[in-house]
Amino acid sequence: MTGSREALQEAAFPLAFISRLRMATDGAGVTALVGAQGCPLQCRMCLNPKAMRPADKAGVSWVTPDELCGLVRQDDLYYLATGGGVTFGGGEPLCHADFIAAFRAVCPAGWRLYAETSLYVPAEQVRIAACCIDHFFVDIKDMNPAVYRAYTGQVMIPVRENLALLLSLVGADRVTVRVPLIPGFNSEEDRRVSCLALRRMGVRLLDCFTYRPSDPPTDLQ
Repeated sequence: MTGSREALQEAAFPLAFISRLRMATDGAGVTALVGAQGCPLQCRMCLNPKAMRPADKAGVSWVTPDELCGLVRQDDLYYLATGGGVTFGGGEPLCHADFIAAFRAVCPAGWRLYAETSLYVPAEQVRIAACCIDHFFVDIKDMNPAVYRAYTGQVMIPVRENLALLLSLVGADRVTVRVPLIPGFNSEEDRRVSCLALRRMGVRLLDCFTYRPSDPPTDLQ
């Protein structure tokens, strides 16, 4: 994104939280995890349930690119020394891809930017993010449409299409796909089949793990 600094500040981000000094959990080096308020999914075991509240509700803090940069700049030396930076999570950060592009334009050039995303967003948001994010962590849930619908409350067609688009735009080396074992929703065999399907799509970097939520699954609204 280009333009005057005043124009860049027209973008605003619904800030749910900032988690500082994270080490090699949301990207390389030391990162700050910046959570977006609001998500189009209703995951039954959401790791950040408070961030699911819609961004248009009262009480949400909105920040400009300069304001967010000021909030996370205190750890600048750690980012630069370790090859880290800022990870946008949520909620769904790619709903605010224009903001991330504006943030990229005002933050130090040495910071790496990451995104943790479900890819359940319009394709245009993926195109914008592809131009300013260094690495994507895609929370795919499961490639079985029935499992995906049961767990998230949404259909997975746009996710599959956006993953194919993202791979075509940035290449497989900039995309890590997270494939969880979700107790009560999918099986080891489901996950194996998902991984095979993802590799056929051209995914190279897979992160397989097991959800261990502290709370029971929530009911879909």
